[in-house]
Amino acid sequence: MTARTPKVSCVFVCHDGVGRLLLARRAAGARDEPGTWDTGAGALEFGESFEAAVGREVTEEYAATPRSLTLLGVRNVLRNDPPSHWVAVLFAVRVDPAEVAIGEPHKFDRIGWFTRDALPAPLHSQLPATLAMLPDPLP
Repeated sequence: MTARTPKVSCVFVCHDGVGRLLLARRAAGARDEPGTWDTGAGALEFGESFEAAVGREVTEEYAATPRSLTLLGVRNVLRNDPPSHWVAVLFAVRVDPAEVAIGEPHKFDRIGWFTRDALPAPLHSQLPATLAMLPDPLP
């Protein structure tokens, strides 16, 4: 049996500073749960700070430069399907909506701006727990 080790992921909820959240629909080639709407995330690379990882991933996924980053907390994510274990370090990231575009079309086929009370469907299985950690108002 191969030893398993939890991974560290920097999860980020991008927002416009006035209450709208940026979500992306996972493309057919996504790692898991294609067709669902989710926030952005990426694995922490060796020697990288959390903030640097978030900045890199926001630029890669959404072609935008973070205007502000706020650490919101940490989640221990355990899933059976697919079997996975992530330590998710969660950030709120303010971006300029005029800059946002799909930067990784192999991962996402749509992006959109939504309010908490008008989210698209279906949602990624981990999105409700992530959104539950967001303060109101957003930082």
